[in-house]
Amino acid sequence: MKTLKHSTLNRRLFLAGSSALLAAPAILRSTRAYAQTPTLRVGHVSPRTGVFAGFAEADDYVLDAISQRFSAGIENNGRTWAIEVISKDSQSNPNRAAEVASQLILDDEVDIIVAASTPDVVNPVSDQAELNDVPCITTDCPWQPYFFGRGGNPAEGFRNTFHFFWGLEDVIGAFLDMWGGRGVAPIIGGLFPNDADGNAWGDPELGLPPALAAAGYNLIDPGRYQPMSDDFSNYINAFKEAGCEIVTGNMIAPDFGTFWSQAAQQGFNPKIVSIGKALLFPSVIQGLGERGIGLSSEVWWSPSHPFNSSLTGASSAELANGYTAQTGRPWTQPIGFKHALFEVVADVVARSADLEDPDATLDAIRTTDMNSIVGPINWANGPVPNVTKTPLVAGQWQREGDGIDLKIVANSAAPNIPTTGELMLLS
Repeated sequence: MKTLKHSTLNRRLFLAGSSALLAAPAILRSTRAYAQTPTLRVGHVSPRTGVFAGFAEADDYVLDAISQRFSAGIENNGRTWAIEVISKDSQSNPNRAAEVASQLILDDEVDIIVAASTPDVVNPVSDQAELNDVPCITTDCPWQPYFFGRGGNPAEGFRNTFHFFWGLEDVIGAFLDMWGGRGVAPIIGGLFPNDADGNAWGDPELGLPPALAAAGYNLIDPGRYQPMSDDFSNYINAFKEAGCEIVTGNMIAPDFGTFWSQAAQQGFNPKIVSIGKALLFPSVIQGLGERGIGLSSEVWWSPSHPFNSSLTGASSAELANGYTAQTGRPWTQPIGFKHALFEVVADVVARSADLEDPDATLDAIRTTDMNSIVGPINWANGPVPNVTKTPLVAGQWQREGDGIDLKIVANSAAPNIPTTGELMLLS
């Protein structure tokens, strides 16, 4: 079988000035015309191991289902294309993410690359794709650290890299919606690490501080801490002295576990704790025991989301329940977005005017207008070039029978996503 990169002029080699290749496109295209089933390769980068492994917990489930769906091929312009997915582990390390992305592009010669899960994965993969002129689609990272963290200019955008997810304005709105009218003092302790996410969330102009101030909240921000810190005493003391009754921020799970344990030891008992990233996964909450009950976070996707897969027709509930039935584990939020990545790929492959031309693939991405398992995806809607947003609500971990469940407790920004519970203050 021929693959796309074996059948088209490699843009990087062209830039290198190989005159021997000047006649190759016509020759190779004529060879390809006789291939019964041309193959398009999709590279996939995800943090299977390391501190962000929770984001990739459902990778096997999603990739297995996608491979089954892709096994029949996708029709484009009257021809059926085989789709080969090549997945690599970033090991939760941005340098490793860049390295495996480069391998996928230069060695595996993928035609499209996709990635998900925090700026530590999404940004280096996107940068490699931009550098090497390969179409790239990413998700699972607020759009500000993706776009501005890569030096994006809203007047220009990027050529090859496209992203769908929510933004900091959405998580701020969801948290404010969740906190409002609860009778809690409007004094908030902020926990922001010195990394791409933490610096974006804590940014004095584009992050939480100005929005919280405008809403009448006083944010106590003692400054950035280093990831994998083992001592949060200075933060806890500052929060206690200020009378903070809410704690928010963006943390990895090990850091939150350290903070939350030390808060108990030092007698700091806030009434609401809403943390991005760290509190997304049931495994983390289970690991915290009783002190995990009542913690809250943003909710990107859940079985209650009223969306269906454009690939399989499965509802959000069916996709989530299928994971639990297959693995015996609770559903987890990235399931929907990992699935949606390949929904977009399939839609782009079907619509491209010429799959032998990467520029046609880029045009198909730019003109995407589809409904996915995570909601509508349409890059024409902004808010900046190369970015489109998905809906966001807020939820709280509560007891559900003998287990736990992430209840949606605030949905003002997306009322089509139903609430499933009410916020309870921490005792």
